[in-house]
This record gives sequence, structure tokens and C-alpha cells, in this order.
Amino acid sequence: MKKSVLILCTGNSCRSQMAEGFLRSFDSSLEVFSAGTKPALSVHPMAAKVMLEEWIDISAHKPKSVDEYLQRPFDYVITVCDGAKESCPLFTGQVEHQLHIGFDDPAEAKGTQEEILAEFRRIRNEINQRFRQFYNENLTGK
Repeated sequence: MKKSVLILCTGNSCRSQMAEGFLRSFDSSLEVFSAGTKPALSVHPMAAKVMLEEWIDISAHKPKSVDEYLQRPFDYVITVCDGAKESCPLFTGQVEHQLHIGFDDPAEAKGTQEEILAEFRRIRNEINQRFRQFYNENLTGK
């Protein structure tokens, strides 16, 4: 039975898109989706750039509204917003496990292009590590 995962944040332009990309790369048999409560117009270009450095192309992804998924049951719904700075969305659909794995929002980074890029890389690496841990502990049957 395929496991289904929905990753939620506010804009669905950075963190949730990167997490979706990583989970898909770990296991192509997973059904992985991401969405936001206030979807941005497009995936953040820096998020796409730093994911390509990991050989994962999310540039064609489109931010989606969580409303698209309310009628669909999920095994896991994971919020990735930084709870201290933003309110995490609540998923009101049918879900077996709700988890929160929070990350800073790289779109809020200030400074030079190089400093902003470094922040996107830091968050990307955290997402990779934490979602690999989630995958190994919850989805591999180990």
C-alpha cells in the first residue's frame, strides 16, 4: 500500500516544496504533495536553485492551495513552518498522523545574494536531514 504525505506551509514556495522534492527522491513509490494556506505565485527561484545542487529539479512545481487536498485522506500531514514566527496551517481533512517539523523561512533572509543563498542552502540541508530521518523512522518499515 502506497503511503501518502502532504507537506504544508503558508506560501508553498520554499520549505514545503524542498521537502516534497527530497521525499520524492528518497522513494518514488510514495505519494507526496505539498500545499500552502496562502500559496505564492511560483516556487522561489533560490529554492529551485539550491535543490538543483542536490540533483532535484523543483523548478516546474507550482504552489497549490491546501483546499485542493481536503477531500483526500493522508497517512501523514507535516507542517514545516517556524511556529514562533508564523501560524502553521491546520489540516482539517482525514489524516492518520499529523507532525510538525519546523524550519526557518529562507524567503525572509536578508543580506547579499551570497548570504541569502547560504541561508537557502542551510535550510535545504536541514530539510534533507530531518525528512530523511522522518522517512527512515516512519516510511521504510525499519
